[in-house]
Amino acid sequence: MDKLSTSSQRWLARLSFVLAGLAIVILVVFAGLKSLAMLAVAVAAAIVGLAAAYVFLARRGVWRWLALAVFVLAPIAVIVVYAFRHLLWVAIVSAALWLLASIAARQALTRDQTDWRMPEYPAQPPARHPYLIMNPKSGGGKVGKFDLKRKAEALGAEVFLLGGSQHVDVAAVARKAVAEGADLLGVAGGDGTQALVAGIAAEHGIPFVVISAGTRNHFALDLGLDREDPSACLGALSDGVELRVDLGVINGQTFVNNASFGAYAEVVETPAYRDDKLKTTLNTLPDLLQGHRGARLHVRADGTQIEAPQALLVANNPYGTGDLAGLGRRARLDRGILGVVGVTVDSARQAAGLLGGRHAAGLKVLTAEQIEITAGEQQIPVGVDGESILMSTPVTCTISAGALCVWVPRDRPGIPRPKSPVNWARLRHLAGPARPQAHPIQAPR
Repeated sequence: MDKLSTSSQRWLARLSFVLAGLAIVILVVFAGLKSLAMLAVAVAAAIVGLAAAYVFLARRGVWRWLALAVFVLAPIAVIVVYAFRHLLWVAIVSAALWLLASIAARQALTRDQTDWRMPEYPAQPPARHPYLIMNPKSGGGKVGKFDLKRKAEALGAEVFLLGGSQHVDVAAVARKAVAEGADLLGVAGGDGTQALVAGIAAEHGIPFVVISAGTRNHFALDLGLDREDPSACLGALSDGVELRVDLGVINGQTFVNNASFGAYAEVVETPAYRDDKLKTTLNTLPDLLQGHRGARLHVRADGTQIEAPQALLVANNPYGTGDLAGLGRRARLDRGILGVVGVTVDSARQAAGLLGGRHAAGLKVLTAEQIEITAGEQQIPVGVDGESILMSTPVTCTISAGALCVWVPRDRPGIPRPKSPVNWARLRHLAGPARPQAHPIQAPR
């Protein structure tokens, strides 16, 4: 047995195989040959449902609503067929056993991870002149709701409140603060503002504090901060630890979460998006998916080519397994690599092919240190940490490893252990008999 395998891992791996076997046995014993037909019905329904979802997004008018009806009715039809054949309880029990087998398998493999946490360092010396930029409008008014300005000033911080009808150059405000002696910068606002000021903090080699006063707070989430109570983030000023994290760089501009191209970036660029996100997305996607709108992208990620993806996501460190939209979590932000997801879906058949997950033909999931995106147009829209920006092509994305020192409270929710993908080969190894550890042979004296 290798040194990372434990007795509990072995028994969890064995349990996963036992539960999976029971799921198959129940199908065979109680359903017999019907089980194959019922399995085929379930798979067919899943494919039809995914294809209907594609048609719903790619068409307008009556086709869209017919596709929605098919998407809703497909799983209902499966339940009706199973019930009619008196196999509904068999399907439920078998599915429950498969679910338990998957949970046991993930637990066995998750315990195999030893380096999923970012290391912490002492946050010292204490900041003498911390400077925090706060946006009172961000997150529906969290700055005022949680009394962040007063609480920060009580801890010795100088606070600059964004406001008024005139545009404020946040970068200029941060640079002026550093020039006047600020030895720590922080932001209570959205991820776009966080990224902008974080880049200036990294440039001047001073620490940065994240206050989760934005709407989504993805960067704060991946730092393990409290998103429900932004004032808890101020604990970094009095009792903090330091995390050394990477920054993504796109055409010289920093980003903390991701940069998106293609379908998503085109939708975000639409003027009506901020007022009605759902309606704007549904109205814009058909043209994008059918190739009537948007630039044709060509992507080179290190040595790998991705031709004409309709959607491309470049992340500052890869997101968790299976997350294709940048909505999940990154357990570590210090691995010095970019996560890349490219999606090409030109037909219902390719949409159904996405059932293959990370290995689907229309999907590219990889990591890289440098990505270059070219197009037939001189400028393309890019979603940088959720903000739409027009950028000149070619667009280059790189990673600046360990560029930013982030101070976070010592006492914070933290990061949950990431789930591992189910790897049956690894499970078989774990489920096997324990191998005695080899000891070095000592030379005779």
